[in-house]
Amino acid sequence: MVLIVDDDLAIRTSLKLLLKQAGYPAQAAAGPAEALAVVCDTPPRLVLMDMNFSLDTSGYDGLTLLRQVKALAPEVPVILITGWGSIALAVEGMKAGAAEFVTKPWHNEALLQTIRTVLAVRETPPETEPADAPARQRRQLDQQFQFKDIIGQDAQLLHVLRQVGQVAATDAAVLIEGESGTGKELIAEAIHRNSQRKNQAFVKVNLGGISSSLFESEMFGHRRGAFTDAKTDRVGRFELANGGTIFLDEIGELELASQVKLLRVLQDRTYEVLGDSKPRRLDIRVIAATNRNLAELVSQGRFREDLFYRINLISVRLPALRERPQDIPLLTQHFVDKLRATYQRPSLKVSTRALHWLREQPLPGNIRELKNMVERAVLVSGKEELGPEDFQANALPGTALRLPAHMPTPGELPTPGTMTLDELEAQMIRQSLAHYEGNISRVAKALGLSRGALYRRFEKHGIPYDE
Repeated sequence: MVLIVDDDLAIRTSLKLLLKQAGYPAQAAAGPAEALAVVCDTPPRLVLMDMNFSLDTSGYDGLTLLRQVKALAPEVPVILITGWGSIALAVEGMKAGAAEFVTKPWHNEALLQTIRTVLAVRETPPETEPADAPARQRRQLDQQFQFKDIIGQDAQLLHVLRQVGQVAATDAAVLIEGESGTGKELIAEAIHRNSQRKNQAFVKVNLGGISSSLFESEMFGHRRGAFTDAKTDRVGRFELANGGTIFLDEIGELELASQVKLLRVLQDRTYEVLGDSKPRRLDIRVIAATNRNLAELVSQGRFREDLFYRINLISVRLPALRERPQDIPLLTQHFVDKLRATYQRPSLKVSTRALHWLREQPLPGNIRELKNMVERAVLVSGKEELGPEDFQANALPGTALRLPAHMPTPGELPTPGTMTLDELEAQMIRQSLAHYEGNISRVAKALGLSRGALYRRFEKHGIPYDE
C-alpha cells in the first residue's frame, strides 16, 4: 500500500486514482496526525508526501512529519512532492532520509517511474557475501550478468559488480566515484548493458569539456539560425540518449551556471531545443561519474546540493588499483592477450617474475597507467617474454617504480598450471619460508615485499610463521 499525504483533496484524489490504475493500492491522509496513525497501524510500502502543507494544530510541518515517519518506520521509503521554489526544503528532506523528490506540476508517467525505481531499489534483497573462492564468485556473477572487459576477482570489485547487478534493472540515478583510471566508464556501460534499456542508446558526455556558453547547444541541440554561428540544425545529447542511458562523465567539473540547467532537465524531464520553444519530453536513465569529492565541493559552494542529491540515489565507489593489487596480474595478462592479437605476436607473454613485481608497484594512474605501461613495454622492448626490467624501462618519467634487490629465479617459483593467483602466491611464500628456514627478513627480501606486506599475506593465506 502507498500512503499519500497531502492537505489538498483534489491532489489526494487524483494521485489515488493514478496509483490505482498503475496497480498500486493507495490510502490517503489529509494531515500529519492521520498519516502517523496509518504508519503506526500498518506501515505502507511507500509514502508519497507533500512538503508544503500548512502547520496543523499539532505544530507539524512537512520536514517534522518526515522525520517522525522515518523514526517510526525507517525502512519505508518516502518520496517528497514540492514546488520548484521549495527545492531547498526538498534537499533538507533528502538529508533527513527521503528517497527522492518530485516537483509540481509533475508528469504522471515520470512520477510512476520514480515510484517504481524507489521501490525496486529499496526492496532489493540484502546482499550476502558468498563463502566461495573469489574466482568462483566471479564466475557466478558472469553467469548472471554481462561484465565484458571488467577484469578482477578482488573482494571490493566483486562488491561493486554485485551492486551493479542489483541496481541495473531499475532506473535509479547512479553516481560512480573513483580516481582517474579506475574504470568508471566500464562500470557505467555495464549498468546500461544489464538494464532494460540495453537495446537503446548509450550516450557518453564529458562535462569537463563543455563550457557554460556551449552547454545548451551541446546538450539540448539547436535550430539553424538560433544564434549567429548556427548554420545548421544540431541534435543535442539528450535527444540522442532519449529512451536509453546518458553517461555524464566528470560531472564535478561542470560550471555552476550549467548545473542549474542540468538540474531543471533532470527534475522536469523536459527540455527545449535552442530556437524551438516547444518543450520535449525526456525518457532517460542518468549515470554520472567523477574523480572529485562532490560532498566536499557542495560544502565549498562549488557544486549544487540539490543536483548532488538528484544524481546520487545510488552511489558506487570504485577502488583504486593499489587497493586491489591481486588483480594486477589478471589485468596485465588481459592486456597482453589483446596486444598479442593486435600486433600478431603469438609468443608474447609476461614472466611470472614480472607479474609478481608489478603487484608491488605504486600506480597512481590505476588501470589506465598499467595498460599504457604494458603496451609501451610490448612495443619498445621487442622481447617475446617481458620481465620486470622491461616495465621499469618503459614507465612514464617520474613514476616511482621499485625494482627489488633480489627477485626469485624461475626455478624458485611454482608452475602456475591450473592454480589461481592466490594459490600461486601462497605456494610461493611457503616454498620461500622453507628455503630460507623461516627467516622472515630473507623471505621478504627474496619476494620483494616489506615485512608488513609479508605479514598481511601470512594472515590472508593462513600461513603459520615464527618470529
